[in-house]
Amino acid sequence: MSLSSAQLPPALDRIVQRLARSTDPKRKYELLITLAQRLKPFPEAEKTPENKVAGCASQVFVVANLEDDKIQFQGDSDSQLVKGLVALLVEGLSGLTPQEVIDLSPDFIKATGLDVSLTPSRANGFYNILAKMKQKSQGLMN
Repeated sequence: MSLSSAQLPPALDRIVQRLARSTDPKRKYELLITLAQRLKPFPEAEKTPENKVAGCASQVFVVANLEDDKIQFQGDSDSQLVKGLVALLVEGLSGLTPQEVIDLSPDFIKATGLDVSLTPSRANGFYNILAKMKQKSQGLMN
């Protein structure tokens, strides 16, 4: 099942397309590591229970702020590969409105091919990170 580019925000679409083009799991992981290295440093003060992603084997934190009615996400993980998953979502979803994040279908995760190359716990964690970002988006709408 593939998604049309029109269904995804441009930044997310670019990352999904790059991952989808690679059939080699090692290449996908290398791209995730590259994304992880581009993440801004995460403030230690933001590593709080309310910013922690539940259901992840790794320590994962996500924060969201509104700037000009658009969400800017930040995230971090103690696992480099999971940090890449966080970076994929931070880069792909920052700049959207809260409603756009909430309305985003998780189907794009399948389009990346990561759901089959990741361990089940990491794949589940990926969905949990997205769910946390949606929850943060909802909180910014109130």
